[in-house]
This record gives sequence, structure tokens and C-alpha cells, in this order.
Amino acid sequence: MEKKNQISEMIQESMAKVREMADTNTIVGQPIHTPDGVTLIPISRVSFGFGGGGTTFTFGKKGAEPADPNLGAGIGAGVKIDPVAFLIVKDGVTRVMPVAAPPLNTVDRVVEMVPNVVDQVSGLIEKNLKKKESAAAEEPAESF
Repeated sequence: MEKKNQISEMIQESMAKVREMADTNTIVGQPIHTPDGVTLIPISRVSFGFGGGGTTFTFGKKGAEPADPNLGAGIGAGVKIDPVAFLIVKDGVTRVMPVAAPPLNTVDRVVEMVPNVVDQVSGLIEKNLKKKESAAAEEPAESF
């Protein structure tokens, strides 16, 4: 009969637990139906890490196999789930709405603000042009 490797068993059991946590329902979530006929489907990014190791210690005579060796082992696993987007289905039309990550530093905040600043500056320029055009149209023509 073959000896069972305790470390191998620990790794296999830990991986089974990680598989349970990171199944397809975690990545593409269950659809959410709203009363007005909209279906929302959450999409997530799943990352996981896994590590482990160990050894058996034998005490006694050199080269002798003890009946029950001592085991020193450790296993670690981690799962990270980040929401990425929602699929929005309404009246047969599907759209993807990304979930924005919060800015991490000043550069990210500036990049995030650029579209709003450009829109505001464009609106201000258009407003000034319209004001000048309307002022020019209201001026009476000089007669000689």
C-alpha cells in the first residue's frame, strides 16, 4: 500500500477551497432584475495567490524510517475580488458600465479631472463667442 503524503493532501484540500471561492458565479455574478425591466449583471476580477510547503522530521538512527515521522508544514491562500463593471440589459440592448476605481495619487486625480475642465473651458469660450456675436448684431449701422 502506498504511503499518503500529508503535505500533498493539505495542498489539494486548500486548492479545493480556493476553487470554491473563485467559481464562475464570483466572476460573472447572478443577474439582478429591477421592477422597470432592467437586468444588471455584475462582472468582477478575481485574483488569488497560493503557497505552501513543509517537511517531515525523523529522529533516531540515521537512515532508519520511523513508523510515524513528524510533520512541519504550512499552507496559505488569499483571494481578492474587485468589481470591474456591470452589464446592463434593457429592451434587448446591452451596455457595459465600468466601475471606476478611486484615484490613488495626485496624478490620477488630475487625469480624472481633465475632461471636466476641458468641458468647462469649452463652454466658457462658446458663451463668450455668443455674447460677442449678439453684441455685434445689436450695434446700429453708422450712416454717412
